[in-house]
Amino acid sequence: MTDVDGQRLMIKVARLYHTHEMRQTDIAKRLQISQSRVSRLLAQAEDASIVRTVVAVPQHVHAELEERIESIYGLSEVHIVDAVSDDETELGKDLAHTMAALLHDVAFEVHTIALTSWSKTMRLMIDVMLPMRTRCKHVIETLGDLGPPALQHDTARSTQQFAALTGAQPVFLRTPGVAASPEMKDLLLSRDPHAQKALEMLDSVDLALVGIGADEIDPDLRPGDNFFTDEQYAHVRELGAVGEVCLHFLDADGNPIDSELEDLVVGITREQLKSARHRWAVAGGARKHRAIRAAVAGGWVDTLVTDSATAQFLVDSAPAALQGARETPPAKGNTRRRMSASKA
Repeated sequence: MTDVDGQRLMIKVARLYHTHEMRQTDIAKRLQISQSRVSRLLAQAEDASIVRTVVAVPQHVHAELEERIESIYGLSEVHIVDAVSDDETELGKDLAHTMAALLHDVAFEVHTIALTSWSKTMRLMIDVMLPMRTRCKHVIETLGDLGPPALQHDTARSTQQFAALTGAQPVFLRTPGVAASPEMKDLLLSRDPHAQKALEMLDSVDLALVGIGADEIDPDLRPGDNFFTDEQYAHVRELGAVGEVCLHFLDADGNPIDSELEDLVVGITREQLKSARHRWAVAGGARKHRAIRAAVAGGWVDTLVTDSATAQFLVDSAPAALQGARETPPAKGNTRRRMSASKA
């Protein structure tokens, strides 16, 4: 058997096991090979990164804390992860695995997904994600290009990869995510029908996947490089901003900050984000505590994946008005999905 034939057999075994959920014994009978060979081929597929393992947190490990946050902030779902490290990169990997498992088991109908592909945690999620069980039609980028060309390339590749995992057509937003001026923004869009179409499609989003940013420039971005400057960030902080969702700045209570920066963003609008049927966010870490609280307090997200320390912060720092207004958890019904580890 040639190397190509061996690779094809390995891929076929991986598809039958992970996509079609066949047992190893049934795969062996179907392909007329031994079960031990099936096991070896599955291990080889994982070593070759053809199969990615997603380690998901079993349901109810933090049930009381999750329900408390859902009750206080009126969220549909909260999923809490015990991080293995305080390091932001390590935390991002833990959060990404949990979000990947949630997306794999999406139970509701999804035609259009808005993806914040420049979020580092989102890109980590896509790298470990298994194909979604629910098929999608379009994956639309929520923001134009941000940061240096290398980051722009990574985000475009992640959008393409995510679309393949969801069976969707990718819709790219290949224009600067932050324009130099409102006039430049209007000029860019007037000459780019593809960007115009992408922005129009954000009017009807079934699932928005968003990151949450702190009140400082993300380490992956450079001031003024298709992005805001340090001075612009200082200005919105003076106006009370504690963080942002899709570059829409929020105060401590989750109210949007009205500033001239709003007119420079090329991407999903505040109204489009709020009108999305489902709005999922993945974020954690001490640097983003206030920003995450603002996002959930203002109703910008309805499902949150975060770490246990951030979850405790959300409870301890909850505004008194919210504590009193929502005394009981929202009825879950069948909204909380069962999460299980990948069979790989």
